[in-house]
This record gives sequence, C-alpha cells and structure tokens, in this order.
Amino acid sequence: MKKLKLLFFLLLLAFFAQASKFEKDTFKTAEGDLEITFIGHGTLMMEFNGKVIHIDPVSWYADYSKMPKADLVLVTHEHGDHLDAKSIDAVKKEGTEVVLTKKCTEKYTGTAVLANGETGAFAGIKIEAVAAYNIKHEREPGKPFHPKGVGNGYVLYFGDKKVYVAGDTEIIPEMAELKNIDVAFLPMNLPYTMTPEMVAEATKMFKPKVLYPYHFGDTNTEELLVLLKNHDETEVRLRNLK
Repeated sequence: MKKLKLLFFLLLLAFFAQASKFEKDTFKTAEGDLEITFIGHGTLMMEFNGKVIHIDPVSWYADYSKMPKADLVLVTHEHGDHLDAKSIDAVKKEGTEVVLTKKCTEKYTGTAVLANGETGAFAGIKIEAVAAYNIKHEREPGKPFHPKGVGNGYVLYFGDKKVYVAGDTEIIPEMAELKNIDVAFLPMNLPYTMTPEMVAEATKMFKPKVLYPYHFGDTNTEELLVLLKNHDETEVRLRNLK
C-alpha cells in the first residue's frame, strides 16, 4: 500500500512539473478567468471554467501523457507539426471532442469537421473556423504551402473575450473581417507563413488588443516590436513559441 501511495505521489509530482514548465498568461473575462499556456511553436493550451482546450497538440513540444486531459482538441491543419495522432490520443478522455479539417480526417478521425466560415459549440465553447492560407509563398509555382480552403484558423469565444488562433497563414483579405479580437496568435516564419512585416500589417488591419507572434522558428521577433512600436492599439507579447 505504501508503495502504491509513493508511486501515486511521484506521478502527481511529474504531472505538475510538466504542466508548470511552460509560460502562462491569464485574462479576465465576464465569465471567469481564461488561462493560456504557451507550449511551443503552434501548440497552445487554454483553460476556462473548468474546461481544457488543446490546440494543435504535438509531442515534439510536450509529453501529453502528463498534460491535463482535454475537453476539446482543435487542429488547424494536417501537417505533422500541427496534427499528431499520438498526442491527441494521449490527451483524450471520455467525452473529449476533437474538431479538425476535412483534410485532417485522412490522418485522424475526430468528432467534428469545420470548414472555413463554419461555427459550432464544442465543450460549451463557441468556435468559428476562419480561412488560413498562402498567397505568395509556394513550394513550387502554383502550389502554395497552405492552399486556400484546406486549413483553418479559429476564433474562440470566452465570455466577452475573443481569441484568434490563426494557424498557418499569410496576411489574407479575410483578416479584415475579424472584429473585436482581444487576443491574437499570428505565425511568423518563412517560407511557410508571414514575415514580421506581414504580421505588422495584419495587426494594423484588425487591431487585436494583445498579439502573440507564434510558430516563429528562427525569425527575429525584435523586428516585429520595432515595426509596431507606434501602434498603440495592440500590446505585443513575446513568449517561447519558437
């Protein structure tokens, strides 16, 4: 019995050590606190009113056997640094909802598919799927890294706050349709997504209150700070999301 108690205690310590090694920010909403955990690259975790949302969970950035179990998993697109079946399975529990794109279903069977422009409620959270694609950057002529209509960004509604997770995208005309975004995550690495200049232009287009550049690889994030130094409508926060 003592050995079992010791094992349980050690497992509990490992769980909290894993969860506590990541940076976190908390936002006040009309319906309680929203806590955002920055796991790495395009991988995030959000906690709100007792619900846990994992976005693009990938085992390169965390041991998901030790992470809080998910009420909701969102996957932006099918690439391996965003869709990892092993991590999704590790974080699932009974009743977990997995929302993804149609292309993702070739690699993983979720519980719901959202296309650009579609909206649904999952784990009590309103989720809107928005466009995410390349216009300029291509693998070869006529073949963008992220074709239009294939991947999703997501807008998540937490009480009176809206969080936009862009997925892999460049600056696109649809961003002008985003309104009253409180927190935005915009990707910033070449050749797959945006330059700092593109991120700055997108930020000025829809004016989120807080901006986190993410999925930024070796891009110099200080460039973005310089580009937005006179843009007082948005607070830029840098976190470990290389």
